[in-house]
Amino acid sequence: MSNEWIAVLLLALAGFLVGGVYSMWKTAKAFAILLGIAAALAVGGAVVWLSS
Repeated sequence: MSNEWIAVLLLALAGFLVGGVYSMWKTAKAFAILLGIAAALAVGGAVVWLSS
């Protein structure tokens, strides 16, 4: 896999996790916060992957 594809997959994962945050926010805020942290890590990983 090339560097760009891995970053795209990480960004897609982040989008999926953000959707989970949106859907879980009213029922389980603690789990939604954990999903938000995971989404931020995925975006950060994609940025670092692209910059290296």
